[in-house]
Amino acid sequence: MNMKKLAALGMTMLALVAFTAGCGSDTSSNGAGELPKKMVIGLDDNFPPMGFRDDKGEIVGFDIDLAKEAAKRAGMEVEFKAIDWDSKEAELKSKRIDALWNGVTVTPDREKNILFSTPYVQDKQIIVVRNDSAIQGKEDLTGKIVGTQQGSNVEPILDKDAQERGIKEVKKYGDFVNAFMDLELGRIDALVVDGIVGQYTMTQKPGVFRVANGDYGADKMAVGFRLDDKALQAKMNDVLKEMMNDGTADKIAEKWFGNSNLLNKDGFK
Repeated sequence: MNMKKLAALGMTMLALVAFTAGCGSDTSSNGAGELPKKMVIGLDDNFPPMGFRDDKGEIVGFDIDLAKEAAKRAGMEVEFKAIDWDSKEAELKSKRIDALWNGVTVTPDREKNILFSTPYVQDKQIIVVRNDSAIQGKEDLTGKIVGTQQGSNVEPILDKDAQERGIKEVKKYGDFVNAFMDLELGRIDALVVDGIVGQYTMTQKPGVFRVANGDYGADKMAVGFRLDDKALQAKMNDVLKEMMNDGTADKIAEKWFGNSNLLNKDGFK
């Protein structure tokens, strides 16, 4: 190959490298201060009242309203994308989504792979049974079939409890809507669920379910980002603080929960 052809080939390769480096997703921040133009939020769209589909098929809920207002204040577009909740960390890491905003509980294991915002909601894992059940509390779960959501933070706790307490089976569901259906039909004996979700579902079917004594621990919910998306994390923390302090978060919570008692306002002072 002569020198002119070699030089031409070199220029072509340089141009290709420059073009490739300039290509990227408008939906991803780079961790160095740049914010996305559009934030794609991954969620379980069967998780009322945090995020779910209404009778028209539209995604609605507490987290949806909160995220829309936060994105608006941050000057971003927002898109909601239903994902397999059990694969949420893979969806985030692959950059198919920019954030997990759907009642995500902060745990030490998750913090290894997810950068969390300041927690905005405080909750606990409650035990729900049918109203006619003989189960009165946690100690009565021995020999029973207990359900929960696959990929939830309580799943490994229940697996351990199954060995230590003699729970007959831990049945894992893709979403809590189907789990509650099975509980009502008697296919499972009890369900361990986020208090917010459990209480909301119970109000939709009064007299069918009740809360048993005891719980599976308190938890805090936060928005999850990729580990290097510190600029996006900081921006969301700023706008969430504004919303906590100006009463906007209270109004959204009252709309979906009936009160604002579960908001973690102290975390944003």
